[in-house]
Order: sequence, then C-alpha cells, then structure tokens
Amino acid sequence: MKQLMIKNRLRAALRCDFLRREDGTIAIEAMIIMPMMFWTFLALFSIFDTYRMYGIHQKASYTIADAVSRETLPIDNDYIDGVHEMFEYLASSQGQTNMRISQVKYDADGDRFYKDWSVTRGDIAALDHATVSDWNDRLPNMVDEERVIIVETVTNFDPPFNTGLEEREIVNFVFTRPRYAPRVCYYSCN
Repeated sequence: MKQLMIKNRLRAALRCDFLRREDGTIAIEAMIIMPMMFWTFLALFSIFDTYRMYGIHQKASYTIADAVSRETLPIDNDYIDGVHEMFEYLASSQGQTNMRISQVKYDADGDRFYKDWSVTRGDIAALDHATVSDWNDRLPNMVDEERVIIVETVTNFDPPFNTGLEEREIVNFVFTRPRYAPRVCYYSCN
C-alpha cells in the first residue's frame, strides 16, 4: 500500500501535476510579500516623519525670527536663552539644537554686508564680517543701510526606523526685516 502511494506521487511529480496545483499558493505568496509590504510601510512612515520634522523645524525657525524682529527694546542673553528654549519646545527636538541669531547691515556703496551682532547657542560659531560680506546670493536685494535679522538652526534628526534613511542634520536659514524699529539692538543701541 505504501509503495503504491509513493509510486503514484512519483508519477504525479513526473507529470508535473505538482506545478499545476494551486492549493496553498496564497500562503506562499503571503510569506513572500508580507515582509516587503511591512518594510515598505516602515520606509514610508520614516520618510513622512522626516518631511514632517523638516516642516516643524522650519516653522519654529520662522517663529523665532518673527519674535526677534518685533523687539523694540535691546535684547540680552536671557532673551536669547528663552527663544532657544522656545525653539526646542516648538521643534520637539530629539537632541541638541544649535542656533545662531544675527543682524547684518547692507552697504550699497561696497555691495556687501556687515555684521551688527551675532549670538549663538550650541555648537555653532558666531558670524564675522568676512563670512557675511559676500552673502549677496543668500540674502534678498536690500536698500543702503537696511538691516536684516538672520536665524540659523541646526538639529540632528534620526529617523524612527532603520529603513535606509541615515541620521541627518536639519538646517534652516531664515531672514526677516525688523518690524517696528529700524534695527534690533543687542544689549544697547550704539
């Protein structure tokens, strides 16, 4: 009896009946496709979260630039500490955030920019005159002696899942004119 069963199975295999049978194919297809679908879902979630964090950080940078631009009294280190903490709160930062707030003035005669003041928080260097002098391609066209406030933020972002996206820096460069005064002063208006 056993030999007959084995003989029938061998004959069926030789006739390729095994290849024509369709029972059990869904389970095999699911085993092949499910890991790919799961990975795709995680990758899309990571990509969406990365774009979401870029948007949140950009909005937080614009908020800080707008807050600084509305000041009419001289700002100080306590103010800078406060806006740095506000940025970290608004951006829901995962790690250390670096922030540089600067004010530059345009000189039309020399077609260059000069730094009025620059304050940093974190591991970022303050601006100097040499750095900002040729920022004609980074800043808008301005009239002579006009000032602009620049807020630069740098934050490390690590995607929630390891699906091919590596850790990267979210860098924002935001500029705005002072709103209610010709300039924003740092400690004193000299």
